[in-house]
Amino acid sequence: MTLQQKVQGRLIGVVGMARSGMAAARLAMQHGARLFVSDAAPMEKVSDQAAELTAASIPYECGGHTERLLECDYLVLSPGVPLDVPILQSAREKGIPLFSELEFASWFCEGQIVAVTGSNGKTTTTTLIGEILKADGHDVNVCGNIGRPFSEVVQYMAKESIAVVEVSTFQLETIESFRPKVAVILNLTPDHLDRHGSFDIYRKLKHRITENQVAGDYLILNRDDPETMAEVPQSAAGRLFFSLSHTEGVASYVEDDALHVLLGHESTGIIDCRDILMPGRHNLQNAAAATLAASLFDVHASIISRVLESFPGVEHRLESLGRVAGVKFYNDSKATNVSSVCVALEAVEEPVYLICGGRDKGSSYDPIAEAGRNKIKGLIVIGEAREKIVAALGKAFEVQLAATLEEAVEAAFEAARPGDAVLLSPGCASFDMFENFEERGHVFKAAVQALTRNSNTNETVSN
Repeated sequence: MTLQQKVQGRLIGVVGMARSGMAAARLAMQHGARLFVSDAAPMEKVSDQAAELTAASIPYECGGHTERLLECDYLVLSPGVPLDVPILQSAREKGIPLFSELEFASWFCEGQIVAVTGSNGKTTTTTLIGEILKADGHDVNVCGNIGRPFSEVVQYMAKESIAVVEVSTFQLETIESFRPKVAVILNLTPDHLDRHGSFDIYRKLKHRITENQVAGDYLILNRDDPETMAEVPQSAAGRLFFSLSHTEGVASYVEDDALHVLLGHESTGIIDCRDILMPGRHNLQNAAAATLAASLFDVHASIISRVLESFPGVEHRLESLGRVAGVKFYNDSKATNVSSVCVALEAVEEPVYLICGGRDKGSSYDPIAEAGRNKIKGLIVIGEAREKIVAALGKAFEVQLAATLEEAVEAAFEAARPGDAVLLSPGCASFDMFENFEERGHVFKAAVQALTRNSNTNETVSN
């Protein structure tokens, strides 16, 4: 079936009015589809989107999903819409296809796709690959589960363009033909078990990133990650590994404190690891993966090195905010699972007051006890998961409860002493108190700014 046959004149139901859903609706409308858009949120939550749809004469509903969706030829889903919603179960029973916005957008993509998934490091690695390819002169669009939806950027892409797409399991649940030229699985740790039910299902969904790849495509995997290596995905693509601990059988590795790439029979030294601006072993892994992906597009080592020397990381991911009265602050709002918290604790050098909590995702918090041993001086816990976190960690650390993030920042600052750090690394989703992790991070930064003003210090905090 041609793209025109898939879209033009078809009645497409878009489920979810968030960024991805609205971008898919605009893309479908531009290509001649008929549309019906549905969101479970009440009108006051989606009033701007409703106004846009009204102006475009697109019918919609909000406050719940009705059987009008069952009149559609197929449904395009925003990532945040779970598949166990009753109307989607009814659609499946009727044989109505369900496609993720990622899948839908890929139908229109004329260029090549680099897709990055994993439990941790996706945003940093996706952004870094994009920066390296841009520095090499490529027409690059960084999108997906980061910033701009894929449906928004495909209309601007040509055959020589590259889309670097951050991909989540939510998006991979309902793909059909999505095929990246280069796929990256950074690591696997338990996450989103509240939605997927088990780690085994979660792993299989991550593996879907490679299911449509063919000979001549590439799948990049982490040789050092035990869960990745426990069940290496089957793939028609060429499998390439990166590692910080091995030099044999890997294509990107560290030797003599330098990052190297080996493609074919030629090994190329890229950069002294001490010259990489992003701190932490986890970021060295991200750099190794990004370097390998960029090298597949023949980017010269000098360009990769220049970007790694200057790339500071991404907002809300172990973002250093400076010091207030001798106390260091880190914004790690992007840490929405327990393994991310453990990574942050390993990377931060100072003794830590950890602010954590939010909406529980079904994972155990026990690993934080081991990762925080001799590092965490106290916990300040917020959000719906407070009781579960206290039950898991209350015997290992001093715990305070806070009703708001601002209150948590004040409590942590009051307890901390010069030379300590306050780390926001929630280990939970943000949706109990915030629209997303970005809003949570911005609220944290604003609270730290308020401390700066109130402490009568000349020290500055980044915006």
